[in-house]
Amino acid sequence: MKPDQFRVFARYNQWANARLYAACGKLHDNELFMQRPSFFGSIHATLNHILVGDRLWMGRLTGHPAKIDSLDEILYGDFIGLHVARTAEDAQIVTYCDALDEPTANSALRYTNMAGETLTTPIRWVLMHFFNHQTHHRGQVHGLLSQTAVPPPPLDLMHYLREVPPAP
Repeated sequence: MKPDQFRVFARYNQWANARLYAACGKLHDNELFMQRPSFFGSIHATLNHILVGDRLWMGRLTGHPAKIDSLDEILYGDFIGLHVARTAEDAQIVTYCDALDEPTANSALRYTNMAGETLTTPIRWVLMHFFNHQTHHRGQVHGLLSQTAVPPPPLDLMHYLREVPPAP
């Protein structure tokens, strides 16, 4: 993938998160935190996990590792705090991708994973995983949201591209 494609994905990610958080913001706390059959157990915990993953990867990419101990660590115990942090993280992701050039995208990232293993992965593959991870877990939140009275918003990339066409 070219850096321009990562810029589109960064903005799509920001757009999709804004839509999903707007829908989730209509829920009462008891619904956000309600235990449901899902990998992370609740809407809030799943949204939190997406932020955990983003912070881990952005920390590795920017050379400022996040101090996170587990993939299910709760970073914010309230929805408002989580939403504010999500918005700030999305802005950081857009800024990172806007500055990304082809040599950097094709370079390798050396990092230590949560299991303590030191690994090396091309940045372009890291970013593909990064954006795929977000989409995967947003889909889980979308499914959980469909179990509430709040209709889940369309989040498909094609909806984004029709609403906000990328620059040629």
